[in-house]
Amino acid sequence: MPAEQLKKKIEVPDTCPHCGNKLSPWQQVLLATDRALVCKKCWYRIILDLIPKAKNRFN
Repeated sequence: MPAEQLKKKIEVPDTCPHCGNKLSPWQQVLLATDRALVCKKCWYRIILDLIPKAKNRFN
């Protein structure tokens, strides 16, 4: 895998950030692919934010 692709790899959580329920490996794959998933335990919508923070262009 090229170095550029390694830098862009998404950090996928292994637990729900709301209730702490452990996500299955399949749920982690879905979350990495779709960037959104609903926790089965608490119905919390987990969304991975991939929009980089923009630099202030006016300064």
